Amino acid sequence: SEYEKEQLKKKEQNEYNFLNYFQQLIDKRNGSNADNWTAALKYLKVFSTDTLKVGDLNERFCNEFKEHLLNTYSLKRQNKRLAQNTALSYFNKFKAALKQAYKDDVLSFDLNSKVSPIKEAETKKEFLNLEEVNLLVKTPCKNEQLKRAALFSILTGLRFSDIKNLSWDEIEFIQDHGYIIKFQQQKTKGIETLPISEQAYQLLGEQGNAAELLFKGLNYSATISKELKQWTTAAGIDKKITFHCFRHTYATLQLFNGTDLYTVSKMLGHKSLKTTQVYAKIV
Repeated sequence: SEYEKEQLKKKEQNEYNFLNYFQQLIDKRNGSNADNWTAALKYLKVFSTDTLKVGDLNERFCNEFKEHLLNTYSLKRQNKRLAQNTALSYFNKFKAALKQAYKDDVLSFDLNSKVSPIKEAETKKEFLNLEEVNLLVKTPCKNEQLKRAALFSILTGLRFSDIKNLSWDEIEFIQDHGYIIKFQQQKTKGIETLPISEQAYQLLGEQGNAAELLFKGLNYSATISKELKQWTTAAGIDKKITFHCFRHTYATLQLFNGTDLYTVSKMLGHKSLKTTQVYAKIV
C-alpha cells in the first residue's frame, strides 16, 4: 500500500549515514570554505559516532552538539578551548548541512529551522591608523614581496588568499575610470569588480604575462608571520598585527574618511551589510 511504501522510505532515510552525506557536501566545495566544512565534520565525528544515522538527528542531538562545540577543546591545540566564533562557524556548517538534507529529501522535516544558531561573540578588530601605515611604508621589510602585498591589502581591502592568487589578466584599465580588478573571492566564491587606486597599481611593479601571478611565491607560513612581526616591530608598532588586520585597516580608514557604509561593504565583497557594521562601530 501507499502507507507501507511511505514507511519503507522513512525507514531507509533513517538508516542513511549522515556523515557520508556531510562528506558529499564537502566534496562539492573548495578553498577555505571546504576546509571549514571539513573541520566541522571532524568535530561532529568526535561528538557522535562514525555511523551517525539520519534517524538519530533531532532537536536534542543538535542542541547537545551545540553545547559540545561551546565547551570542547581545539583539536589542533589540546590545551586551548575552541573559540566561540569558531564554534559558531562550525555549527553554521552543520545547520547548512541539515538545511540541504531537507532540500535533498534526505531529512523528512526541516530540522535546521527548529535549531537556534550560536550567538556571535564580539571580538576586537585590530587595525592601523594612517600614521602607522606611513611608518610601515618607510620601514624596510626583510621580505619585500610581503611588504608590497600588505600595502596592497591596505589600499584595496583584499584578503591574503585573494592577493596571492591574483594574476595580470584580472587587472583592467578603463578610460576615465582607472584600474579595476575582476576576480573571484576565494572565501565566498563571489565574482567581484573592484576599482583600485593608481597608488595600489604602482605596487604591482612591471606588468607580466596574462596568467602570471602579481605576487609570485607568496604563501602564508610561520616564516611570513615572523617576518611580519619583525617588520611591524621595527616600525614601532606594538599592536598584534596579522595580515588580515590590513583588510580591517582598509575598512576603518575608508569609514574614517567619509566613505559610506554601503560602498565599503561592496568594496569588501560582503554579502550582508550587517557584516560591515562591525567596522562602523569601531569608527
